[in-house]
Parts: sequence; C-alpha cells; structure tokens
Amino acid sequence: MRRNIPSTQALACFEVAARHESYTRAAQELSLTQSAVSRQILALEEFLGVQLFRRTRHGVVLTPAGAHYGRQVARWLQGLERDTLDVMAHQGEGGTLSLAAVPTFATRWLIPRLPRLAQQHPDIVVHIETQTRPFLFADTTFDAALYAGTPEQVTNWPGIQAQWLMNEDVVPVCSPRLLEAAAQRGRGRAYQTVPPEALAGLPLLQQSTRPYGWRQWFEAMGVEAPQALDGPRYELFSMLAEAATHGMGVALIPPLLIEAELARGELVVACARALRSERGYYLISPAQPQPPVLAAFSAWLGAMARTEAPA
Repeated sequence: MRRNIPSTQALACFEVAARHESYTRAAQELSLTQSAVSRQILALEEFLGVQLFRRTRHGVVLTPAGAHYGRQVARWLQGLERDTLDVMAHQGEGGTLSLAAVPTFATRWLIPRLPRLAQQHPDIVVHIETQTRPFLFADTTFDAALYAGTPEQVTNWPGIQAQWLMNEDVVPVCSPRLLEAAAQRGRGRAYQTVPPEALAGLPLLQQSTRPYGWRQWFEAMGVEAPQALDGPRYELFSMLAEAATHGMGVALIPPLLIEAELARGELVVACARALRSERGYYLISPAQPQPPVLAAFSAWLGAMARTEAPA
C-alpha cells in the first residue's frame, strides 16, 4: 500500500520556514530561491488540505496547525537524519542508541564503564542526552532512558517497560578536614567514621529534590537533629559532591556516584550507616520487543549493575 507521505523536499522547506517564520531566511539556509520555498510549502498545504502559514503584510506567521505540525516534522527529520548518518557510519553493521539519562548517574557511573561496553560490543555506539523527567517515546527520538525514580513513578510512566538496575542507597560523606573536626585521628591512622549523633552538629548539605533526606536519615538512625533541614541546597548529586569536597558540609550521596572522589581521598565516608532510598535506577524503553542493539545494551547494563551495585 502506498504511504500517504509528502515529499521530503517539501517537508524540509517547511521545517526551516517554520523555524524562522520566514520564507526568505529559509531560502538562504537551504540555498534556494524564495519562490522555490514558497512553491514547496504551497504544494505541502495542498497535499494536507490545511493552511500552515497565514500571509501578512510583513511576511508569514504559523497557524496553530502549522506550529503543531512543524514540531512533529522537525522531530521526524531529526530522526531520519540521525538514522541515515548511523547507517552511513556503520555501513549496516552494529547500531547506535539514543539514550536519555539523568545527568549525574550518566556522568559518574555509566560513562566510566562505556569502555567495557566497547570491548564487548565494539559495534554499539551510545549517544547520551540529559533528561530528568518522564516523557512519551513517541514524541522524541530516544530509544531508551536511564531514569532515577520510585517504583510508583515508574509504574505511572505510560507505554514503557522498566528494567530495575539498583537502589539509590545514600551515605554521609564529607571532606577529610571536616571529618577531623568531629573525630581527631591518630597520626598515621586512617580516617575514622563517627556515630550518627556526631553529624547532627556539623554543617549539612541539602539536596533540593530530596528536601527531607537528612531528616529521614537521622530518624532512621534514632538521632535527634533539630538542624536536619538547615543548610545550602543543591539540585544535583554532582553539585553536592563538589560542595562537600570543598569542606562546605556533609552530604548524603550514593557511593557509586562518587567513586573517583573516594578513591582520591577528596571525600571520605563520615558514617558507614546507609539509608536505602525509595528511589532506584532503571533502564526505561518502549513497551515493545527490543531491537537487537537495545537488547544487547540492556543485557550488558544489567550485568554491570548486578556486579557493581551495593548489596
């Protein structure tokens, strides 16, 4: 059956004209004449039976239908260009994944492990963009997402399948010099952790997306902490880690996200009592059979998580 699809030339002209709301600027970008752009868009409007632009004395303005269709066409053309470049680059072998990911987990945990993926699957290339909230895969070009959230949030994400990777366990960490203020260490001895009540008197770094994190931690430890909600707030774990490294306070961070700082001694565990968060890390993908490249990545990612996630 013949598909009811406009010409790609007409769509390309429309996408650029819609982006600029100008036939003149579209013609300049596409190295065409203004009349050629106009003819392509007129042909597209006749094909659709819908007016995409309203002509004015000063040029053209998108109609509501044109604005909506323009967003869809831009996404379709972006995906087509990406897939075309992938085929050209890989000559039909292997494949690429477009992955949406929460930034700190992608930067601190996934990317340092991608060389292992390259060793096992040299034909797989992973493109990563930041995305922190659920979305509809039909409205994006993403193949999958690395998401941090609660089981309830994952359940309420429509049209997806979820692969649990690991829990988001957090422990108090701080700079060595800040820990020395709470527990002097003997000469030549390793830094000693302190009991939970010792942290109640230290400056606390808060995470804006988890405003009650410290209160929950102290309650779980059975410790009174009147200042549990006080302290500067930061949105990302990476911000908390940077602030803690500079001695600004104690932060609740999953150790898996600060492996480098712990290895270099820039951060130390202040108290070895972890709190299991309600949140976990998941690989999210559309609720349909996975293509081979995504299935291979999913299997590799699950093996990494099982091997390295805390018990």
